[in-house]
Amino acid sequence: MTLPEDVTRQITDARQVLEHPSLAIRLADKVGAPLEYLVKKLPGGAQEIIIGATSKALHAALDVALRTLDRSGGQPSDWLHRAAVAATGAAGGAFGLPALAVELPVSLTLMLRSIAAHARAQGEDLGAVATRLECLTVFAYGSPSPGDDAADSAYFAVRAAFARSVSKAAEYVAEQGVAKALGERSAPALVQLIARIAQRVGVSVTDKAAAQLVPVLGAAGGAVVNTIFMQHYQSVGRAHFTIRRLERVHGADEVRRVYDLAGPKG
Repeated sequence: MTLPEDVTRQITDARQVLEHPSLAIRLADKVGAPLEYLVKKLPGGAQEIIIGATSKALHAALDVALRTLDRSGGQPSDWLHRAAVAATGAAGGAFGLPALAVELPVSLTLMLRSIAAHARAQGEDLGAVATRLECLTVFAYGSPSPGDDAADSAYFAVRAAFARSVSKAAEYVAEQGVAKALGERSAPALVQLIARIAQRVGVSVTDKAAAQLVPVLGAAGGAVVNTIFMQHYQSVGRAHFTIRRLERVHGADEVRRVYDLAGPKG
């Protein structure tokens, strides 16, 4: 079976985004220094603040995902979401690392809504709990955990690793209902899903915090960093849900075959 040229091009374009995330590189370019150097310059106790803020942000995003994601609407308004998240980044950059616990939940929630808009545009049913949780997992793509190697960071490997967690969490919410499920955040199915996402996105949040804390950037730097984050997750979300749409139309095996063929040879 040979897929149409435009479909092959869509798969190739999506692969470029999913396998070559540019978030860290773009952040480093903006602040003019290697991120590894900036991370080492974070103040003592920074990791505890970042871990706490990431967990709080993902729980807030989970609440939004299950309660308020709109299943209706038009095409994604990327620029509106970028403007909103730039404002939150400016506030966070102005007040430094302690503000991360307040700023990050707002920023991730805005990003989640933009991701959901791209999912809807690609034909996903946001009325389904599993789809809403799938939007949340987009934060894990292109956000490597410290133990990743080149093979483990591949898109389909990450996606397979999250598939069971999403399925179990969706089953739990379906059995308990949204209100009860969110009231019992210690439920293993939800804890596992959030923990797995947090492990991956935490690296990117650390980079974000380091970049925002460059003294000469301040509030303006916070706005720029957040805009880069939003653009990154908008691109990743669009690519991820494009692959899912094409799989529904042309079959998962055929899409995967073309995806792999688009990769490096040899």
